Amino acid sequence: MPDRLRAPSGRYAGKSAEERKAERRRRFLDAALELFGAGPGYRSTTVAALSEAAGLSTRQFYEEFRNLEDVLAVLHLQVNDRAEAAVLAAAARTAHTPLPERADAVFRAYAADVTGDPRRIRIAFVEIIGVSPRMEEQRLARRAQWVELICAEARAAAARGEAAPRDHRLAATGFIGSVNGLLHDWSAGWVEATLDEVVDELVRQLVSILRPPAWVPRRG
Repeated sequence: MPDRLRAPSGRYAGKSAEERKAERRRRFLDAALELFGAGPGYRSTTVAALSEAAGLSTRQFYEEFRNLEDVLAVLHLQVNDRAEAAVLAAAARTAHTPLPERADAVFRAYAADVTGDPRRIRIAFVEIIGVSPRMEEQRLARRAQWVELICAEARAAAARGEAAPRDHRLAATGFIGSVNGLLHDWSAGWVEATLDEVVDELVRQLVSILRPPAWVPRRG
């Protein structure tokens, strides 16, 4: 007897509808990373150009995103989340090492991830700036997460007697500004230094924030 009432499987070419949707989204984001991060940049990219680069249609684009700003927002968070994962992994590996060694390992993990692909630097430090109030709110909110991460590390170090017990929020905010500015300038070729020299300088700044000259380490 014919199987007249069999429900459709929802699979095409061996993939479910959800898998195909995820693949389309990935293709749009991969294409956007190239166009926004390598050229011509977010402001000079159109939905048609992005769709063509992804090998998909504009209709499919609007099934995944409302506009190009949505794509930029996702990429910005992805870049930051990836870097944070690298930082947290380095922090876990160095949980029982002295503060200077730990700070060095953690920050080198961050710098290696962010600078490992120049497109990610441009997304995080250039393309996101001045796009819209919404993007500025997202940028500042994500920066606040980095500040809180530094403050949490500082509180833990202070509890161990390895850092000065104070509110580090203002200093951490200033440090994040230094990181963004120096890594951007280095990637743009405006700083005559190696990445190791840039990282060394930033690690010195971080340690000096946690251990100001007047502070005396607590002896166990």
